Amino acid sequence: MKCPRCGSMDNRVIESRTLASGESIRRRRECAGCGFRFTSYERIVEKQLMIVKNSQRREPFSREKLERGIHRALEKRNISQREIEEIVNDLEDKASLHGGSDHEIPSSLIGEMVLEKLYHVDRVAYVRFASVYRNFSDLEEFVREIENFTKEID
Repeated sequence: MKCPRCGSMDNRVIESRTLASGESIRRRRECAGCGFRFTSYERIVEKQLMIVKNSQRREPFSREKLERGIHRALEKRNISQREIEEIVNDLEDKASLHGGSDHEIPSSLIGEMVLEKLYHVDRVAYVRFASVYRNFSDLEEFVREIENFTKEID
């Protein structure tokens, strides 16, 4: 492993620790050249899950992009970062399951899974996400969406 400080390939592992139910390993390393200590992570790499966009273009699944969208919807809501991470973990697991043997999932299915999750977590976040995901163009669409779930509550 290349030292991030001096670029030397000569280093040793000081400590190894298993993380996340054995799915990854954290290693503390020390560079023999400059003495710098750094951390590396090792995990099994499976075939990349691909997102099929409406235009039929494919792009790799991005956990960060999913988390960013959920974070925006939940901004200034009383939801902790830990809860957001649990939501993202759950959605990532579901997406992988739906990906099947070809490791592809439509972006529309991910959007619907996010909406379903947010509906049960925070209704304001649900409407925020829906307004972007469904591309609301006017106030009437907001009102219709809110009326839809207020009917379900009654």
